[in-house]
Amino acid sequence: MTVSPVPVPASVPASVPASVPTPASPPPPAPAPRPSRLGARLPSFYCPLERDLVHPRAKQVETRAVEWLDAFGVYPDPVERAWGLATHSADFSCRIIPDGSVDALQLFTEWNYWANAVDDWQDSGSDEVGTGAVVEHGVRLLRTIEDPGASVLPDGPMTRALLDLVHRTHALLTPYELRRFVEGTRDWLLGAAWRAAQAEAGVMPGLNDFVAMGPLANGTRFSLTWSDVARGDRLPAEVLCSRALTALTDAAGFVVSADNDLFSYDKDDHLEPREVNLVNVLAHQENCSPAAAVPLAVALRDRVMVLFVTLRARLEADADAELRRHLAALGHYVAGSIAWQSRAPRYASPRNRHELPLAEARFAIRYADVPSRTGTEPPDAPALASWWRHVRD
Repeated sequence: MTVSPVPVPASVPASVPASVPTPASPPPPAPAPRPSRLGARLPSFYCPLERDLVHPRAKQVETRAVEWLDAFGVYPDPVERAWGLATHSADFSCRIIPDGSVDALQLFTEWNYWANAVDDWQDSGSDEVGTGAVVEHGVRLLRTIEDPGASVLPDGPMTRALLDLVHRTHALLTPYELRRFVEGTRDWLLGAAWRAAQAEAGVMPGLNDFVAMGPLANGTRFSLTWSDVARGDRLPAEVLCSRALTALTDAAGFVVSADNDLFSYDKDDHLEPREVNLVNVLAHQENCSPAAAVPLAVALRDRVMVLFVTLRARLEADADAELRRHLAALGHYVAGSIAWQSRAPRYASPRNRHELPLAEARFAIRYADVPSRTGTEPPDAPALASWWRHVRD
C-alpha cells in the first residue's frame, strides 16, 4: 500500500495579474471576522516563570529557515507559503531555546516549520484526512526518521525536505538523543492519531481520557530533546526517565497544551464535529457553552501550573548544574510558548476568517499574579492526580 504525499492542505493557487485596472468605485469593505465563541478576550495567564526570553540569533535563524523552506519548495504556492510562515516557527524555537548552539537551534526551527505543515494537513478537516491516513503517514514518517534509506514515503518536496532534516539530525545527535527525538515524535503522532479517531467517530472524549492522551499531540518531548542538544546537556537516563521528572515534563506539556487550546480555538472552530480540545471537552461534560467552559479550563490549567512550580522547586533543591539547566528549560518551554502564540498570525488572524494572515496580528495577553483557583489538592482526574504524589513524597 502506498500513501499519498501529504504536504500542506491544498488551496487555490494565488494568481497575480500583470496589471490591475483602477476600479470605477472602491470595493465594499470586507466583513468583520465572526466573533470568537470564547468571548472578546482571552483569560489572564498565570505564569510565575521567567518570561520574554529569546535567542540573540533569532533573526538569523528565521532568515536561514525561510531560505531552506523556499529551496525545497515546501509550500506549493504563495498562499500556502504565507500561512506556513504565519506559524512563526522560528519565534517558537528561539523562545523555548533562548540560548545555546545556533546550529542545533537552526535544525530544530526547520523541523518545526516542516511539522507545522503536517499539522495543518492533519487539522484541515478534509475528507481525505481520516484516522487511517494520519496513522499511515505517521508510521512511515517514524520509519524514515529511524532509517532514512527505507524509502517508504513518496517523492515530493515535503519528502525531500524531510530527508534533508533526517540526515542532518543523524549527523548532529548522539544515538541516545536520536532515540529521545524519535520517541518525542511518536508522542506527537500518536496524540494526533487519537484526536483524529475521536473526531472521525464523532465522539467528544471524557476529561480524564483527554488529559491523559490529548496533550501527546503537543510534542513536548519532540521539542525538549532539542533544548538539551542545544545546550550540550546529556542527563543520565536514570535521571531523565525518573518518575518525578517524567511527571514534571508531563505537567509542562499539559499547561502548554491547555494554553494552545485557548490560542488556537478560533482557528478550528468551523470544524464539525467540534475539535477535540480542552475547552470543548469541558463544555460537553458540563453541558455549557465554550465561553462558559473557559474558566473551568483555566482553573484546571492553573492547578497544574502550581504543581509544576512546586515540583520543579523540589527537584532543584538537590540538582546538579546540568539538571538545573534542564529544569530551567522546562520553564522556558512553558513561558516561551505563551509569548510565541500571542504573536503568531496563525492564531491571531486564523485562516477560517482571513484569506491571508495579517502580519501584525497578535493577542493582547494579560498575566495573572495569582492562580485563578486556590488550593493545592489534586484535581478529580486520575491521569493528572498521580503527579501530586511526587510533591507529597
